[in-house]
Amino acid sequence: MLGVFVNVLARGLARLSRPASLRLGARLGWFSGHVVRYRRATALAALRRSLPELSEAEVLATLDGMYRNLATNLVEILRAEGGVEDQPADFFSYDGEERIAAALARGHGALILLAHYGSWELLAMFAAQRGYKLHIVAKKFKNVAVNRLWNRLRERYGIKVIYAHNAARPVLRALRENALIGFMLDQHRPRALGKFVTFFGRPANTSTGLAILSSQAQAPVIPAFIIRRADGGHQIRVLPLIEPPPDREPATVLRYTQRYTTIIENEIRAQPAEWLWIHRRWKTQPQPGDTVATPEPAGRDPV
Repeated sequence: MLGVFVNVLARGLARLSRPASLRLGARLGWFSGHVVRYRRATALAALRRSLPELSEAEVLATLDGMYRNLATNLVEILRAEGGVEDQPADFFSYDGEERIAAALARGHGALILLAHYGSWELLAMFAAQRGYKLHIVAKKFKNVAVNRLWNRLRERYGIKVIYAHNAARPVLRALRENALIGFMLDQHRPRALGKFVTFFGRPANTSTGLAILSSQAQAPVIPAFIIRRADGGHQIRVLPLIEPPPDREPATVLRYTQRYTTIIENEIRAQPAEWLWIHRRWKTQPQPGDTVATPEPAGRDPV
């Protein structure tokens, strides 16, 4: 039943012009933030604590922008599911794509550092459309029907999903095939499944899997982010690659995990409305005796 409803909705949205779809996304975002108020208190508290330099007016504007972006992203993804064909040639612009080609020339694949920032799902779809062999490490949606529906859309674009639970072997196998592996690193992890790094000045329990896999496969990590342009299109930025950690010692892995996290934080600080502030990123806090990594001084390598 859900699949039928979404298919009908997607086909209807695909008939809208791009300007109309952007206006619809803005209105749905306002409704979500001001009427439904989904996790609004959580997002407000996180914003005020993470970016104390912002005025209250700037905090509220950032929050409104986040809801607007989330709703607009959903509208665009559903339009893609509905078969929209009105995207202009410059719907995506990008900087630094040559860095991916350089990494793949080594033959060990590459791990793409991602965050819930901008339209991250469209970033994956764009990469797959460009002809890259792309896998993403993802958690299952709790709703089985939604999980099946979302993965069907991903697979339609050529994206292969590796579920986060027991992901190491399929990730290493894909890297041996010189594939790209998308890896989200801005999600809360349960206490036993992560280590503490500093994110916006506070301890945040974080997966160390990206650093471990990078070292084990000798595959570089490449940060990639997407933001919405003023004209409604998307700008993709591929940052300089990060060489694999020299070993898998716990201290080394923790330093690199902090480095990846700092890169994400810096990106969010530049465009805070693009990040998912409704996520309970700091849910788990350290106990006495826990190690908490801190960012390296500017200009220093984590080794």
